[in-house]
Amino acid sequence: MRFAKWHGIGNDFVMFADPEDQLSLTAEMVRALCDRRTGIGGDGVIRIAPGTDGTDLFMDYVNSDGSIGEMCGNGIRCLALYARQEGLTEKDELAVGTRSGTKVVWIDGDRVRVDMGAPIFDPKQVPVAWPGTEALHAKVTLEDRTLEAACVGMGNPHAVLFVDDPAVVDVAHIGPRVEWNPLFPNGTNTEFIKVESPTRVRMRVWERGSGETLACGTGAAAVAVVARLLGGAEENLTVVLPGGELELEWAGSLEDPKSVFMTGPAVESFSGEVDVTA
Repeated sequence: MRFAKWHGIGNDFVMFADPEDQLSLTAEMVRALCDRRTGIGGDGVIRIAPGTDGTDLFMDYVNSDGSIGEMCGNGIRCLALYARQEGLTEKDELAVGTRSGTKVVWIDGDRVRVDMGAPIFDPKQVPVAWPGTEALHAKVTLEDRTLEAACVGMGNPHAVLFVDDPAVVDVAHIGPRVEWNPLFPNGTNTEFIKVESPTRVRMRVWERGSGETLACGTGAAAVAVVARLLGGAEENLTVVLPGGELELEWAGSLEDPKSVFMTGPAVESFSGEVDVTA
């Protein structure tokens, strides 16, 4: 079957166009495809299926470990440009169905703007086991320390941690311990951030189901929200990740969340044929 490898600032995906809705992404298949030594390599697999209920397309996203992903901000940008390339659509504005609802994307050359939806603050909906109406100062107890995390949902759960320098944080040690901490019944993505100025935030991320990645779009959206609420950031800011930069816009508040908008590039690395039945 034909595939293409795409990435959004280093967050990479194996992509399949499936206009007849015939391909089933099993966990075993996805793990094999994403293996960076024996497979194609990627942070996840995206199958572009026909849209339903008024959407143009559906994004079937699976993490590299075979677990289902609700939403992927970098992946949906890749989907938009790949779908255009494959002739699945000619539109510049697309309504894409995801497991966290419909997302609207706008294509402008090799850059895509995405309405990521409004952030979720209700702990039950994030979800995070924390009392009250929000969990912006939740305490995550690990075996050797207690961390304060700002927990928000962007269709998937996020725990944002302020640190002195993301570059020196032991993400590989802390990330998996936060990911499946009992505080998070569905696991969580974990962002390590520093607000460098009102318009610039630096971050690293441990993604649920994929480990540390070069970028995370939903994570950048969560960071934009937290940085504005708790870190003095402005409505428009640049989020700097190891793989590159994303532009974020959020004019909301706790009382009126509003949508987060993300703009960034998507690039094809290569394409080919793969036997998905093996």
